Amino acid sequence: MDTVKIKVNDVVKVKVNGAEIECPAGTTVLEAARRAGYSIPTLCYMKEINAIGACRVCVTEVTGARGLVAACVYPVAEGMEINTNSQAALEARKKTLELILSNHRKECLTCARNRSCELQAMAEDYGIEEVRFETQADRTPKIEHSTPHLVRDNSKCILCRRCLAVCKVRQAASVIGPIDRGFKTHIGSAFDRDLGEVACINCGQCIYVCPTGALTEADDTGKVWEALADPSKHVVVGTAPAVRAAIGEEFGKEIGTNSEGTMVAALRRLGFDAVFDVNASADLTIMEEGTEFIHRLKEGGVLPMITSCSPGWIRFCEQYYPEFIPNLSSCKSPQQMFGAMMKSYYAKVKGIDPKDIFVVTVMPCTAKKFEIRRDDQSSADGLWDIDVSITTRELAKMIRRVGINWDLLPEEKFDPEFGDFTGAGLIFGATGGVMEAALRTVVEKLSGKELAELDFREVRGVEGVKEASYDVAGTNVRVAVASGTANAAKLLDKIKRGEADYHFVEIMCCPGGCVNGGGQPIQPGILRNFVDLRVQRARALYSKDATMKLRKSHESPLMKKVYAEFLGEPGGHKAHELLHTTYKATPKYPGFTAEQAAKKG
Repeated sequence: MDTVKIKVNDVVKVKVNGAEIECPAGTTVLEAARRAGYSIPTLCYMKEINAIGACRVCVTEVTGARGLVAACVYPVAEGMEINTNSQAALEARKKTLELILSNHRKECLTCARNRSCELQAMAEDYGIEEVRFETQADRTPKIEHSTPHLVRDNSKCILCRRCLAVCKVRQAASVIGPIDRGFKTHIGSAFDRDLGEVACINCGQCIYVCPTGALTEADDTGKVWEALADPSKHVVVGTAPAVRAAIGEEFGKEIGTNSEGTMVAALRRLGFDAVFDVNASADLTIMEEGTEFIHRLKEGGVLPMITSCSPGWIRFCEQYYPEFIPNLSSCKSPQQMFGAMMKSYYAKVKGIDPKDIFVVTVMPCTAKKFEIRRDDQSSADGLWDIDVSITTRELAKMIRRVGINWDLLPEEKFDPEFGDFTGAGLIFGATGGVMEAALRTVVEKLSGKELAELDFREVRGVEGVKEASYDVAGTNVRVAVASGTANAAKLLDKIKRGEADYHFVEIMCCPGGCVNGGGQPIQPGILRNFVDLRVQRARALYSKDATMKLRKSHESPLMKKVYAEFLGEPGGHKAHELLHTTYKATPKYPGFTAEQAAKKG
C-alpha cells in the first residue's frame, strides 16, 4: 500500500452541507464543520487529550465512507462532501442518546447539574421525550464521598472518559480508570479503592470536564447559610482574584467579563457582615515570599524556590515529588493568610473575639476545600484559619437561591479594613501572575531602583512551561513558570536531570492557573473545545491591572499599615507565626498494602 505523506501546509477543499471551504489537511470532520459554521454534537471529545470516538454522538455522513463516521477523529480529504444533518446521522445520534440514557439515572430535577448538563441539553435538542430502551443495569445511586472536595455518583456516569483523560494527560495523576468489562464497566481507582485512599490531588479538573452530574464538588453552602443565620457569628467573606473573571458566566455574561463590583454587591445582599478581597492577602504573600526568596538568594538557601500558593500543586509535590519539599516556599497560600489575618489583625481592629469570627472564602479551586483542614493551618488561638471554602459555582448557587437579580445589582466596593489591593495581587489568578507580582517587588528590592516597566510579559500566556531570565543588580535571575501538574512534572524532571538551573519557579496546579480552576463555571465541551477560556478570563485580570494606580505589593498602603501596626517586618517572628506553614512527604498510595503499592509503581 502506498503511504501518503501530508505536509503541514497542505490545504484541501471540502464541502460542508453544500458549501465549499478550505482547511488544512488532517483537519477532522468536526473541525471542518466548525469552520463552516456548523456544530456537531460531542460527549467524549476533548480537543488534544481525548479524541477517541467512543460516545458515537458525533457520527456524520461523508462521501467515500462505509457508513457514518465519528466526526471527532475522521480526517477530511480533498473533494470530500460532509453532510452534518443527514437523516441517517440525526437518527443515529438520537438512538445513541437513547441508549446512553437507558443506562443513566435520570433524576434531573434534583441533580446538581440540572440546566448545565450536556447530556440533558443534547436530549432536548434531539427531541427525546421518552427512552425506548430498557436495560437490566443497576441504576441505584452509587455515591462515593471520601474526599473533602468531590462527590462521585457512578449511576450518572456515561463512560465518556473525559475525567480519565484530564487526570492522566493534563494532571499526570492517573488515579482513576475503567474497571471491569461490559455492562459492569465503571470508573474508579485501583483495586476499587475510594478516591480518598489514592494519590488524588483534589484539583477538581475531572469535575470541570464531566458532562453530567457523575462528578460534582462537595456542597458546603449549607455551612455558610447556617453561619449567616447565627447572630453570635461575625461572618466575613473573601473572594479570590479569578472569581470575578468568571462568575458572570453563571448569569449569562460574556466570557472574560470582570464582575468585581457586581459580585461584591451580591455578597452583601447574601448577608455577610464584611466583604473582603483575598487579593489583599496575595499582596501579603508577595511581601513574605519575596522576602524569603531574597534571603535564600543572598544567604545560600535551597534553590530554586518554588511557590506554594496552589494547594493542588502542593499535594502533587508531597505525593509525587517529595524530594522538592525543601524547595517549597514556607508561605501559606493567600487563602490561608487571609483567614489568619481575619482572626488576628481584623479581630483586633474590630474588637471581636476571634472565636466569634466565621471566615468564608470563595475560590475557583476545589483543592481549597482540602487545604483548610491541612495540618499547620491554624494560627489564632488554635482556630482554623478558614472555616468554609466554597467554589465560584457554589456562590452562584447561593445567589440564585435567594432570588438576587444579577443584572439589577449596582457596582460596589470591598470593605476597607482588608479590601484594598494592588494589581500585583490581582494577577495571581493567571498562570505567571504570582511570578510577575513577585518580580515587581523582588527586582526593586534587590536593585534599589524603581522599575521603568512593570509588565514581565515573558512569564505571561497559557503555555504549559515558560522560562525567562532577568539581570537584577548584576545577578542573572533565572525563572520558570508551569501550569497543570503534568507540565510541573516535566519541569521538575528537567531540574532533577540537571538540564535546567533556576532561581525561582512558579507552579499552578490547574492548566492556565486559577482562572481555569476546578471550581469555576462549567462550559459545555462544544464551546470549550474551540474557545480558550483561560485566555479570555486572564484578560479580565490583566486589563484591570493595567489601569490600576498601585501595581506593586510593597507600595500598598494597606500592607504598610499592617506591617507597621501589627506584623512588624516581612519575614519576622510574628509574620512567620501567622503566615507560614510546613509540608511533609505523603504516601502516594495511602491505604494500599506494600505489595499493592509496588504493583502500582
